[in-house]
Amino acid sequence: MIRGFSGSYAGQVVEDNLGFQGTPANDRRYSNEKLAQALDQALDLSQHLEELGFDEFWMAEHHFQPEGYECIPNLLMMGLYLATQTERVRFGCGFNITPMWHPLRLAEDFAMADILTGGRVIFGLGRGYHSREVDTFGVPSTNTDSEANREIFEEQVDIIFKAFNQQSFSHHGKHYDLPPRVPYRGYELQELTLVPRPRTTPVECWQPIVSASQRALDFMARHGIKGIIGGGAATGGAAQDVVTAWRDTLARHGRDTELGGDLIIGVATYMADTEAQAIKEARKYWLSGNL
Repeated sequence: MIRGFSGSYAGQVVEDNLGFQGTPANDRRYSNEKLAQALDQALDLSQHLEELGFDEFWMAEHHFQPEGYECIPNLLMMGLYLATQTERVRFGCGFNITPMWHPLRLAEDFAMADILTGGRVIFGLGRGYHSREVDTFGVPSTNTDSEANREIFEEQVDIIFKAFNQQSFSHHGKHYDLPPRVPYRGYELQELTLVPRPRTTPVECWQPIVSASQRALDFMARHGIKGIIGGGAATGGAAQDVVTAWRDTLARHGRDTELGGDLIIGVATYMADTEAQAIKEARKYWLSGNL
């Protein structure tokens, strides 16, 4: 059963000279003023979607893209600001790329956004596939070393959910030692407390389903994470076997749902006055033969 409708915006520069007949991606360079217009575009879209009755507005976190593809580096800051300019629509983080954060800083920043917006920012987690972005922040991307990326990501997510759900916590793993064994005010640190913690727990959290490997699905189900499929390069297609595998995985973890439960399914659309006009205008953005 469909429970809501969302819109999405990756943060791209909007202009006419795009598509397969436009300027090649590696040759595009925009001024800082032009790149910053993506933030104004996000504001316009969020207000328009709210007027139309949409429930959520999803955006993407990306970095270092002078080509103008995706120009929003911090979704929590963006969502917090947009919440002050709207009244009802919620803002989805699609996604907070966890390997580019320290997990506790990400947990803290989300908790602040959650409290200050009254729960209107939706948490999202992603592993990161752009090598220029993720590797620059010191962790291999999925395209550089997928297994190393997954190992770090899974440990980070474990830490984040400990911080969200426990009054105090510790974590001593391969990549993180929290808290470190150091003296503090006359005693040795044993535990940490996230201050503040989110207003509502368990935290609603979403993650893209890309490879749909059983390891990934089990990891998501174990943490109560919901899935997003289809609609873009960062997510896989909404094939029947993927949707079925997700339902069966949830059932094995004690979450019985209908087919399609705890899923957002993305659909790419192009709006015009007629179907023929939409096909003609959208054709330049797709490989030959797809439209």
